[in-house]
Amino acid sequence: MGRDAVLRLAVAVSTSVVLALGSNARTLGQEFAYKDAKLPVDARVKDLMGRMTLDEKVGQMVQGDSTWLKIPDVSKYFLGSVLSGGDSEVPDLSPKGWYAYAEQVQKQALGTRLGIPVMYGIDAVHGHNNVRGATVFPHNIGLGVTRNPKLVEEIGRITALEVAATGMHWAFGPCVAVPQDERWGRTYEGYGEAPELAVMLGPAAVRGLQGAGVPVVASVKHYAGDGGTTRGIDQGNTEVDEATLRAVHLAGYGPSIKAGAATVMASYNSWNGEKLHGHKYLLSDVLVGQLGFKGFVVSDWKAIEQLPGSFSDQIQKSVNAGVDMLMQSDNYEQTYVELKKLAESGKIPMARIDEAVRRILAVKFQMGLFEKPFGDPSLMSKVGSPEHRAVARQAVRESQVLLVNKNAALPLAGTLSSIVVAGKAADDIGIQSGGWTIAWQGSAGSIVPGTTILQGIRNAAPKATVTYSRLGDVPKGAQAAVVVIGELPYAEMKGDRVSLELDPDDVATVKKVKQSGLPTVVVLISGRPMILDPILDVADAIVAAWLPGSEGDGVADVLFGKYNPSGKLSHSWPKSMAQIPINVGPKGEKPKESPLFEYGSGLSYR
Repeated sequence: MGRDAVLRLAVAVSTSVVLALGSNARTLGQEFAYKDAKLPVDARVKDLMGRMTLDEKVGQMVQGDSTWLKIPDVSKYFLGSVLSGGDSEVPDLSPKGWYAYAEQVQKQALGTRLGIPVMYGIDAVHGHNNVRGATVFPHNIGLGVTRNPKLVEEIGRITALEVAATGMHWAFGPCVAVPQDERWGRTYEGYGEAPELAVMLGPAAVRGLQGAGVPVVASVKHYAGDGGTTRGIDQGNTEVDEATLRAVHLAGYGPSIKAGAATVMASYNSWNGEKLHGHKYLLSDVLVGQLGFKGFVVSDWKAIEQLPGSFSDQIQKSVNAGVDMLMQSDNYEQTYVELKKLAESGKIPMARIDEAVRRILAVKFQMGLFEKPFGDPSLMSKVGSPEHRAVARQAVRESQVLLVNKNAALPLAGTLSSIVVAGKAADDIGIQSGGWTIAWQGSAGSIVPGTTILQGIRNAAPKATVTYSRLGDVPKGAQAAVVVIGELPYAEMKGDRVSLELDPDDVATVKKVKQSGLPTVVVLISGRPMILDPILDVADAIVAAWLPGSEGDGVADVLFGKYNPSGKLSHSWPKSMAQIPINVGPKGEKPKESPLFEYGSGLSYR
C-alpha cells in the first residue's frame, strides 16, 4: 500500500472514531479532564458539568438515608450523597461493618456513566459516635469549658481519621449554636452561651476535621439562630432583631467559613416567624453574599417539609432560597422526581440548579473524593486506639468544673483505704456519654467500650476498697463518698424540659450518703446546668462533669488531684428556674441578676 493510501486510511479510521463518539467528541485526555487531579478545581467542575444531563445534575442535589435506601438507587437517581442519620444503623456497627456498607454504596455511584462519587455523611458530633469501638469525646458544652482550641482541633482531626476509616466523608459538625435557654434539648451541642466560644472553637473544629489528610469535610450548623428560640423550644422561633442575630447567633459562622468550612447545614428554626430553610436573605444574601461562603448548603433532616405549601412548593422555596442539597431520607425518589419537574418547568431556574451542582462538585473535588472515594481501611486500627482515647481523657480532665469545695473535700487523698461510690450514673457509660451515642437518643448501659467513672475511681485508687452502691448504702469503715447523679440521655426535642430540677431519687441518694457523716462529693452528669438548691447544703463538693463520653478516667484524674481542675463555666448557672434564661451579653456583659455561679467561674485546688 502506498504512502498516500495509508494516510487516506488513517483519516478514514479517525473520522469513523469521531463519528462513533459523537459530534462533541474530544481527545482521550480532554474526554476525562475532570478526572485529572492536576487541573484546577474550577476547570474540573466546568468540564464535568459540561457532560452532565439534567438527571445527573438533579441527582447530585439529593441525599438519601441508609435506612430507606435501596442501594441500586444510588446509580438510578445519580444521588450526590447518602447519610446515616441518628437511628440509621447498619447490621454490623463495627468499623468493618460500616466500611463494608459504605463501600457498596460508593461502588454504585462509581458505576454510573460519569462515575461521580457520593459523599457519605454521619452525625459524628462527639467523635464517630455511631460506631461501636470509636472514641467518644465530651459533648461540645464540655469542650467549651476547656477554652482550648488546640484540643478541639485535635479532637476534630481524630474524628476525621475514624470517619475515614469507615469509608465515610462528611461529619455533620461542628455545631456553633449559642444556647440562650438551658431548657433547650440541644444545649449540650453548643460550646456555651457566649458567642466568643463559638468564635474560638468552631473554626478549630473545622480545621481539625478538614485538616487530617483524609477526604473528610465538616458541616457548620445549624444556620442560624437555633440556640435562641423562645423558651428553648427545639425547632422553634428565634425572636430577636437582626443586630442580636448577627452579634450572637451568626458569630461562629464567619470565622468557621474563613477556616475553610466546606458545608453549612440549615436550621429547623424560624427567625421572627420565617423558617430558615426558605429564608433567601439569610441563606443567599448573608451567608453567600456577605460572609463569602463558597461551599454548599445542605438541609436538615426533612426540614424543608416544615415550609408551607405542597411538597413541590417546599422544594421550590428552599432551593431558590439557597439550599443546595436536600436531606430527604425516606422520600429521596419523590424528591428527585419533583426537583427535576421544577427544573424542567423553570420554576427553579437552570442557573440555580447549575449553581447548586457547581458548589457540590467543587467540594467533592477539593476534598479529593474523586481520587479517594472509599476512605482508608488501613486506618481501622486507629479507631478507638489508646492514643485517641488519651486525647479524650485529656478533654474530660479539662472539661471538669469544680463548683463547690467545702473544707477542701477535694482532692481525694491517695491514702484512703475505703471509698463508697453511689448513684445511677457512676457505673453507666451510656449515661455519661449522653445522646448521639450509637443511637440518636443514646441510652443507658454498656453501649460503647470505655471506662465508667466508677472504674476510673478504682483505677485511680488501686490500693483502696471501692464499694459501689447505686442507692447509697454506706459500708462500715468507708472514709469518703462519691455520688454520681444526673440526666438520662436525650437528644434534640426529646430533651426539651420545662424544669431542670434534679431527679428526686438523685437528691435522696445524696442525702442518704451524707447522713452517714462521710465527706460527700457529688459529680453531676448533665447536658446543661441543673438546679442544685436541694443538695447545696448537703454536698461537701460538687463537680460539673457534663457529658464526658467514654473515658471516665478523666473524671477520676480530677477527683484525686492528678489533674488540677481548670474548667471554667461556659454557661451562667441559675439559682432557680425563675432565673432562666440568664446569660452574659454578646460582649461579655454580666446579666442583671446574679446567677448561682457566674459564666467563666470555676474553682481549683491551688
